[in-house]
Amino acid sequence: MNGTSTVTLRDHIAAVKEGTRRFENAFQGVARMILEQGIDKVVVNGRTTYDFRIFRTGRKHPVGMYDEINSFVSFVKDAAEGGSSKEMAFVLVGEPGNGKTFFVEYVCARYREFLAKPENRRYSFRYTGMAQLGGYGKIDIIESQTYEDPMILAMNLYESRNEAAEYLGKEFGFTDNELEHLADNYRPLGACSSYILNDIRNFTGGDIDEMLKFIEIIPVPLTETLGTVTGKYAAKDKITSSAVDLLGEESIQRLLHITDINNPYRFDLRRGALARVAGGGIHFSDEIYKNKKDLVQVYLGVIQNRMIEIDGYRWPIDTLIIATSNNAEFNRYLSEKEEAPIIDRCRICYVSHNTNYRMQEQLTTYAIGGETKTTLNREELHQDPNLNHAASAGVVLTRLPRSEKLTPIETMKLAAGEIAGEKSLKTLAEVVDILSQEQDVTKRFGQKGLGQRNLGRAVQLLVESSETNEGRCMVAHDVFKALERIVLDYVPDQNDRAKYLEDLKIAKGLYRERIMTEMFNAYMDEPYAIKKDVMNYVNMIIGVDAESLGPDRMWKYKDPQTGELKALKIDERYVKNVEDRLGLKTDEQRESFRTTIRKIYGQKISVEPTYDFMDNLDLVKAVTDVRLKSDIAGAGSLIGALANRTNEENQKLYDRMVDTMLKKLGYCRTCAQKTIEYFCTQEDEI
Repeated sequence: MNGTSTVTLRDHIAAVKEGTRRFENAFQGVARMILEQGIDKVVVNGRTTYDFRIFRTGRKHPVGMYDEINSFVSFVKDAAEGGSSKEMAFVLVGEPGNGKTFFVEYVCARYREFLAKPENRRYSFRYTGMAQLGGYGKIDIIESQTYEDPMILAMNLYESRNEAAEYLGKEFGFTDNELEHLADNYRPLGACSSYILNDIRNFTGGDIDEMLKFIEIIPVPLTETLGTVTGKYAAKDKITSSAVDLLGEESIQRLLHITDINNPYRFDLRRGALARVAGGGIHFSDEIYKNKKDLVQVYLGVIQNRMIEIDGYRWPIDTLIIATSNNAEFNRYLSEKEEAPIIDRCRICYVSHNTNYRMQEQLTTYAIGGETKTTLNREELHQDPNLNHAASAGVVLTRLPRSEKLTPIETMKLAAGEIAGEKSLKTLAEVVDILSQEQDVTKRFGQKGLGQRNLGRAVQLLVESSETNEGRCMVAHDVFKALERIVLDYVPDQNDRAKYLEDLKIAKGLYRERIMTEMFNAYMDEPYAIKKDVMNYVNMIIGVDAESLGPDRMWKYKDPQTGELKALKIDERYVKNVEDRLGLKTDEQRESFRTTIRKIYGQKISVEPTYDFMDNLDLVKAVTDVRLKSDIAGAGSLIGALANRTNEENQKLYDRMVDTMLKKLGYCRTCAQKTIEYFCTQEDEI
């Protein structure tokens, strides 16, 4: 008995008894799919939360969305355990372009893959040999219109439930416990399946063996384009959409065959979106509140009762209903007080934008695209190695609300789980808590800002600009111009516009800091020169009080990253210079800062041996300034040397730096020259 062949109802019931086939509802199926993959614990915005591995697999998967995914999983789990969620729909509400639809479609795709495995397959049944009964014309085979599970049919074979349970126990050896478990998912047969089964019962005189000859078991088709198992219902225009699109309607073709006008099979339910996912599927209603009022009223009955109802005939359905809506539509709907009953039947989950700039780099990769980009002349288009970071920091800063407790840069770093000077994750957690009390959802943490679609548009503007095509390179600095254009063109609110432009200025300052580091690495002819110097400073302040320190100031330590024994000469002048750059004048300030760094080192190294302090912007900036000053008598003179290439020595330095950038740092000639040019200007200094 393979996974796709048609078999008898007896075979199917026996397979369920053996455990080779399953009988579970949609919620149980989805919950099992998610939980079987495993769970990890993560800290987000200062709070421990759960991360479900199923959402982190595949080439293009959801990024972040921790709270939203946790809400969804607990909703499905509650429904699977018979909680109140099974009479509700799960509605994702949020700004356009923050991944709501992508998330639902991802869940649907995973669910189809899950059901494609033989042990998870869903089955339904069809009646054959209908011509023998008369009254069905040339209709000989009738499939269950709502893809009902064969076990539902088995529990309804007799007119009373007790007789059916007795039959299953006696014939197949189901224990009382197992029968009770089956009864948890019991529902009556749909109107047409029940009516036809009754016809067969009358025709065979109630002989079960004869009745079973009319029944065949079939696998439910999993084709995405048929809308079976997972179906999407998009909000249509006002005039053409109607309840028919969801529920189905009377079929003229069937009426030509069926003589009995009371036969509910005259209704074609597959014409609607719900019947196709009614056998343990997922119904996805995109922009649910954009539909006409009468259609939303139809959802009211469907969500609460899980029932398709036409002209008094009823078809019970087993479906997980997920919907999406944007803030504007949802707020408009909320303001109409008489529409409260539908909101009451929904579990509303507010979806925020991604606020972790490290994770945003993955989303920015999605926006830039995986394929090799080309210019309009079909020449290969290079990507500035700083492009992703610049774009990610730019859009994430627009999504972070202003707070008196934290500066925008501190908020950004803490949201990414990084160090932000003296400020701790606890401060960020407090800010998020205070904002979550806001009545206006758009004022909550991460609810407003430039979304993924806006980022995509900015990348399009960057690619189509003449500078990009002429230089055959997407230069990082140009992305800010593109983002500013998007803010001016696509953000209607004046206050939002002003804030976003201010945020982009801060992002440019961060880009400038990054360029200082890159220039130092290029000057030193080594990709990680600055990282080494930062770690040297950290190791020096750890070793400065070591007992084993001799008069030569050499300190031996074990490198946690490689496990090797290393020797380091402690240069107190260098340490003092770095601390002067950080604005630490007194011994107390210095000692306090050193203690903080040692504490961070102790906490991080045990968990993350590769931790390098490069997220501590102030420290990186101070080390860069000190090294540039000591190596080439100040960054100013390096700028001077690079800007004024009239003498041979300066030209040699410029050529050597460009060569390093090309060979070791991933630049092309265009972005290398433009980055040096930008370094030589004084704009965007923080």
